[in-house]
Amino acid sequence: MLDWLFMEQWSPYIAGVGIGVLCWFAFLLSDKPIGCSTAFTRSSGMIEHIIHGSKVNEKLYYKKFTPSIDWEVMLVAGIVIGAFISSMISGVFQLQWVPSTWAASFGDNFSLRLIVALIGGILLGFGSRWAGGCTSGHGISGTLQLALSSWIAFICFFASGVAAAYFIFHILGG
Repeated sequence: MLDWLFMEQWSPYIAGVGIGVLCWFAFLLSDKPIGCSTAFTRSSGMIEHIIHGSKVNEKLYYKKFTPSIDWEVMLVAGIVIGAFISSMISGVFQLQWVPSTWAASFGDNFSLRLIVALIGGILLGFGSRWAGGCTSGHGISGTLQLALSSWIAFICFFASGVAAAYFIFHILGG
């Protein structure tokens, strides 16, 4: 009966329903939409607090996004833990420093992969804060609320992702 829990890939329809139900609970319990990018903002503030002390609390940005562990930080932790558990019970977990798709185009140089991943992550972080949300905030929560700005952001996320993948793997990777 629970065989679907052990599948390598779930049906996107079942996963979509699950995300929808999760959104209901998020609104019901916290009166806030699902999103992850603010968790990274709060985490960077907590790291800065460790390094520079309470000066971080004086910054205007961190007055709006208080450096603290909140439900969004726990959501990100849950995503990581859930992905790990899912990969373990489906039997596909493996440590892979350079993904096979990357290695096929650029070789198995870990340092190059790390540099490109860090640059991509930094750009993603700036973009999500500039857009006022990430793919989960706009793509899931904003679109289900029929927010025009979220639909525009969501379309731009996909178009940019396709363009970036084409550029990286077909222009640079040859």
